[in-house]
Amino acid sequence: MQRGDIHLVNLPTQQNVPGHEQFGTRPALIVQSNRDLPYVNVVMIVPITGQLTADRFPHTIPIQPTQENGLSRESLLLVFQLRALDRKRISRKIGQIEPGLMAKVDTELRLLLDL
Repeated sequence: MQRGDIHLVNLPTQQNVPGHEQFGTRPALIVQSNRDLPYVNVVMIVPITGQLTADRFPHTIPIQPTQENGLSRESLLLVFQLRALDRKRISRKIGQIEPGLMAKVDTELRLLLDL
């Protein structure tokens, strides 16, 4: 697992609790520093959705399917839903994003966190 990889993840939800967080099995982008990945049990991820109407929210980035990223349809990186996820909820790697798109994610993370 490395920064820039796209993995399938299982985002948990609590039954009967209202909210707007992403949940279920879906692709997600690993954004955690490679330096820290071997030493932590939780990993920072950005969920990915195929619901293109989510582009109305700030801090979303469109991503086209490619052989390299392993996505099957046009999607959105939901940077505003950045979250920590236990390693046990991260399953197989499906691809990785190109460096130019990772640079856009980095920019959105800085804007989101006011860094």
